[in-house]
Amino acid sequence: MVSTLVVVGTIVVVATQSPGWDAFEEYFLNWGYYRDSFGEIARAFLVNVRIFVTVEAIVLVTALLLAILRSLPGPVFFPVRALAVVYVDFFRGVPTILVILMLGQGIPALQLSWLPTDQIFWASVALVLVYTAYVSEVYRAGIESVHPSQEAAARSLGLTRTQSLRHVVVPQAVRRVIPPLLNDFIGLQKDTALVSVLGIVEVLRQTQIDQSATFNGTYYLVAATLFVAITIPLARFTDWLVARDRRRRQAGGVA
Repeated sequence: MVSTLVVVGTIVVVATQSPGWDAFEEYFLNWGYYRDSFGEIARAFLVNVRIFVTVEAIVLVTALLLAILRSLPGPVFFPVRALAVVYVDFFRGVPTILVILMLGQGIPALQLSWLPTDQIFWASVALVLVYTAYVSEVYRAGIESVHPSQEAAARSLGLTRTQSLRHVVVPQAVRRVIPPLLNDFIGLQKDTALVSVLGIVEVLRQTQIDQSATFNGTYYLVAATLFVAITIPLARFTDWLVARDRRRRQAGGVA
């Protein structure tokens, strides 16, 4: 604690005594701008929250289905596994912002009457595609971590392959990967700011609008405050889950 206070105190002293501190404080730490813009930027942040909640709910299901398809054994399922591998490799390799731009600008440009043109919809679809690829790998790692004897025991009791996955393998796998899943969703929560490239007025776009009106960067601090207010509790919750899982494993080992 003492060393932390010393380090933080040193940083504060060096920063506040620097020649450009007054200009920095006026540009980034203007309390008046912070107070006056907080409500407006917070309302724009609700767009990010809605996108995050919707995408997370869809990804939880689609990623699990993709992981199961990639884990199917036997040569008959090779085409399915190959398509799953291509999907994962592609969407993990392409930057998220490019997927958002390609779908958010490209699909409406086709002018197909039977397709939605709402940019929030296509931005959400882009995030679903990208994060399904990432999260499916987390699920797959969890499925592969379940010992084959678990499935063998289930099959010996008369369960089918599907029933074994549903009642034995998948429940164990999901419990094991909850912490890394939460880490991915922390990243998803932050990546919702990327939808601003489509002109959607969410937290980052609203911040840019306010900044361009006053040429002051305090609005970025407001946006950062809102993101931190969500991500830090999620991060601490993840740490708690990891610690609890570690204690359970240690207790099981002792037993």
